[in-house]
Amino acid sequence: MHVLMDYGVTVFGQRIAWAELIGQVFALAVVFLAQRRTLWTWPVQLVSVVLLFTVYLSAHLGGLAVRQLAVGLIAVYGWWAWARRRDPVFGVAVRRASRWELVATAAAFVVGTVVFALVLDALDASWAPWPDSAIFIGTVLAFALQAYGLVEFWIVWLVVDAIGVPLQLSSGLVFSASVYIVFAGLVVYGWVSWFRSAKQQATVAV
Repeated sequence: MHVLMDYGVTVFGQRIAWAELIGQVFALAVVFLAQRRTLWTWPVQLVSVVLLFTVYLSAHLGGLAVRQLAVGLIAVYGWWAWARRRDPVFGVAVRRASRWELVATAAAFVVGTVVFALVLDALDASWAPWPDSAIFIGTVLAFALQAYGLVEFWIVWLVVDAIGVPLQLSSGLVFSASVYIVFAGLVVYGWVSWFRSAKQQATVAV
């Protein structure tokens, strides 16, 4: 792992460690695979988790580093859950979140962000505890909703992207910030794809 952190490439004067480059490319691949609801989404995610954990830890972004650990655990669950909920026609079953699920998600995001930001600040684990915390909580919620097959996980990702781009730039992680921007486009496309699939599956169920 030290080799992947110590060596890399230089793009437009910006040094990019191999761990960051490969980790973010795999993270992009996860969004692409999630759009297609393939089980490969989760093992690819696990590889990205290992690499990006090292990158964020070295950048003193404790929230983003711990986020990778949480995402890794959810990825294991998501892999298992998607394998159990495969439809012979539509693949992985997806649906719209209920009103109460949306309220619970919003409440979890707000409360979780406040609590985790205070923890990061108290431990001096991040130079930007509030956005770091929001990204951590948002990512955990997004992957949890994705594992349950809820369409709205894409919307949570858009919120994470909006917070993540300026934080990555401020941390000197220009390449990662660029990846977040690309994420936004893929997320919009993914939301449309899942929304249509959920609508079709709901129609068939009726």
